[in-house]
Amino acid sequence: MTWLSADQAREFLERHPAIDSIDLLISDLNGVMRGKRIPRDNLGKVCRQGINLPASVFALDIHGHTIEATGLGLATGDSDRICRPLAGSLVATPWLREGRQAQLLMTMVEPDETPFFADPRQVLARQLERLRRRGLTPVAAVEMEFYLVDRQRTPEGLIQPPRSPRNGDRATQSQLYSIDELDEYADFLEQVQHAARRQNLPLDTALKECAPGQFEITLGHCDDALRACDSAVLLKRLIKGVALHHGFEATFMAKPYGLEAGSGTHVHLSLLDDRGRNVFAAENGDPLGSPTLHQAVAGLLELMPASMAVCAPNLNSFRRFQPGLYVPMTPAWGFDNRSVALRIPSGDNDARRIEHRVAGADVNPYLLLAVMLASIEHGIAQQLVPPAPVEGNAYEQFEPSLTNSWHLALDLLEASEPLGDALGRDFVRVFVANRRAERALALQAVSQLEYAWYLRHV
Repeated sequence: MTWLSADQAREFLERHPAIDSIDLLISDLNGVMRGKRIPRDNLGKVCRQGINLPASVFALDIHGHTIEATGLGLATGDSDRICRPLAGSLVATPWLREGRQAQLLMTMVEPDETPFFADPRQVLARQLERLRRRGLTPVAAVEMEFYLVDRQRTPEGLIQPPRSPRNGDRATQSQLYSIDELDEYADFLEQVQHAARRQNLPLDTALKECAPGQFEITLGHCDDALRACDSAVLLKRLIKGVALHHGFEATFMAKPYGLEAGSGTHVHLSLLDDRGRNVFAAENGDPLGSPTLHQAVAGLLELMPASMAVCAPNLNSFRRFQPGLYVPMTPAWGFDNRSVALRIPSGDNDARRIEHRVAGADVNPYLLLAVMLASIEHGIAQQLVPPAPVEGNAYEQFEPSLTNSWHLALDLLEASEPLGDALGRDFVRVFVANRRAERALALQAVSQLEYAWYLRHV
């Protein structure tokens, strides 16, 4: 990894004289951005020395509470590690404080500058190194679905779709791929595009998704998987910030409405060899792809059950896995088929790729790519063979088999030898302990539904 130099920081500040403070950001296990805010005069010092943050930043649950069972809290004296600034990630945040704010991504290292094992970005870097030893480089593109919701709740305290900026009406229909609805939210989407350009984020397309207030924004293909995930976490922050600027909230919950479609994170992935050739493309142009494509698919399918704890990291995540809403329910694959977990999109042979459709919008992108690449490397190393591709509606052909149990998903990840070896057993231990503690806390809460169903009738 390359750190931001003091000279690069000085040049940036000279180009942006209005910026007076910088947010130093690092992604925790949940994909929540943590960090510090510094005045502009301290940026050079950060480049030379880094900043200290406690290792327990990767022990935090969604509330920001340290989970001591991870072993990263008081058991180690809540000790600090150094975080280094990443080159190419220092950018303005034009939606904040009238352009006087900037942000900079960080990553955590040990005192000897080796990667810190629990940093999700470093977990992904480990998988990239494993593939690099095979002469392979991933090319990734991330698609992110989200909802815009009204900042005003219903009388019952529930979320609701926003009112159209154009006519004030509240959306009640699906209107998938509606251009009219894109027009209604054009000011919001244009500011997202403008801010993304300022931040060098490779936005590709925006579309209206299949529920009221739901949208999808995609990022272009990138042959640097770390940068692809950096772009994804920064785009998420950007969308949330711009939404607030326009009077909405943006949520990346996997299932914000019980009876509407969930929001997913889809990843398109291919692999290049050391000569820049796509190893998923068949040399003879066979539309079924290469043997390497089939091995990669087989690895992803085999380890998909154990990957569910990453793809569905919290209580709400599992509410998304319901039949009939284009959410994969079983490990299956097919060509140009949106009812399966792994879709091979149509198109030119040279662009042959896998679309991974399992994860929710609430996933940590670094960890999602890490388990995907670990699974692909497993399939290639073991020369696995996938089942036949599915034709037609997979929901009608297979009973659901991907677990919708948070408890079981964590057990499957903990027991997986291939993922433990790939991600690092210490990392898996920390991740599982963190998620189990949050699950235990979630089970203590009694929902309004339980009162409505059981209070008077049992």
